[in-house]
Amino acid sequence: MARNDIRPIIKLRSTAGTGYMYVTRKNRRNDPDRLQLRKYDPVARRHVLFREER
Repeated sequence: MARNDIRPIIKLRSTAGTGYMYVTRKNRRNDPDRLQLRKYDPVARRHVLFREER
């Protein structure tokens, strides 16, 4: 397999509606579903849930 197939670059968009995004990589073997992480949103100035975008 190519390197990009196993660890693709994904965008995490804030669920607070601010439009803020993080860009990261994920391991498809360990996380085949969409990723959800609680991270800091500087626009909302609090920690919110970020969901993977496709």
